[in-house]
Amino acid sequence: MESTTFGAALLETCVSAAVAAPSIHNTQPWHFGLDPETVTFEVRAAPGTGLPHLDPTGRALLLSVGACVFNLRVALTHFGWSPVTRLLPSPGDPGLLATVRPTGLTARATDERGADLYEAIWRRHSSRFPFVGRPVPEAVRAELGAAARTEGASLCFAEGTDTLRLLRLTAEAERRNRFDADRAAEGRRWVHRDLEPAPATGLPRSALGPQDARERLPLRDFTAQRHTERLPARPFEAVPVIALLTTRHDRRVDWLHAGQALEHVWLAATAHGLRASVMHQAVEWDDLRDALATAPGDTAHPQLLIRLGYGPEGAATPRRAPGRVRTLRTGEGGRTAQADQPMTGQAGSTQQAHHATTGG
Repeated sequence: MESTTFGAALLETCVSAAVAAPSIHNTQPWHFGLDPETVTFEVRAAPGTGLPHLDPTGRALLLSVGACVFNLRVALTHFGWSPVTRLLPSPGDPGLLATVRPTGLTARATDERGADLYEAIWRRHSSRFPFVGRPVPEAVRAELGAAARTEGASLCFAEGTDTLRLLRLTAEAERRNRFDADRAAEGRRWVHRDLEPAPATGLPRSALGPQDARERLPLRDFTAQRHTERLPARPFEAVPVIALLTTRHDRRVDWLHAGQALEHVWLAATAHGLRASVMHQAVEWDDLRDALATAPGDTAHPQLLIRLGYGPEGAATPRRAPGRVRTLRTGEGGRTAQADQPMTGQAGSTQQAHHATTGG
């Protein structure tokens, strides 16, 4: 490793990695501040990115923020820093969702297989396309489960009739969303309308994917068409691989943990050549969310379903540039902090920031 400072280039690269995280409807509901005295990243919700009808409690927003916090941790450790992460660190400031401070030096971060997850950040996309019928190996399933546990969550792969039950609940949620005027309009607002220049948030139509011609897999129709026969359709895998992500409790901090678990699982899956997409519809309705529990008396709290498999890579979706999602906190005496505030130590050299289109 070579000696370097935590300067503007590394700051931009780390923020670029963070914003490559997935978010509901690609709302990118995060904003970063930087404390110049301690070089601490402060993560808050970005104004105007909430979904009051689909996500009235802000649970999906905090899942999204948790995913971006995990990416930030991966980027910092990739470049040799040891990040210290605190969730909801200030009771007097509930808007401060997380802080991440690079402290000390560490070996380059790896997952359980010894692979650096940083490269997977740039290859991870939501794939809403048909997968092939190839099963996910048991060893890979076990590794993904371990990734979720590392972040304070659990990942359970459904089997047989339980898969059908989860899909039925998701189909009912999709039906309700389609016929709820407020939710339908809110979802459509985040779908691009072939505008030039394209918006930096939301979903281009190329990323939406088709519907299942066999009507077995209820993928979200972001356009909320009531006449589903008008939508593009293709046959999807006959036996989808579905996993349920849960947490032991259901507080705001648990939602942030769940978001980190989602991204840890997703990046590990990407490193194995798997594709994934989130099936979030059922957890948007309280009764259906409760029904997702895998066994009677199960006290775990469902957070979302993940579909995994082998197939085509999903389309890239836009991201806001790092300079649009971060601000520098004013130092003592009214001094404005500079982006190139040095933090001397040893770390790997920075790479070109990826911030035009990525993730999904």
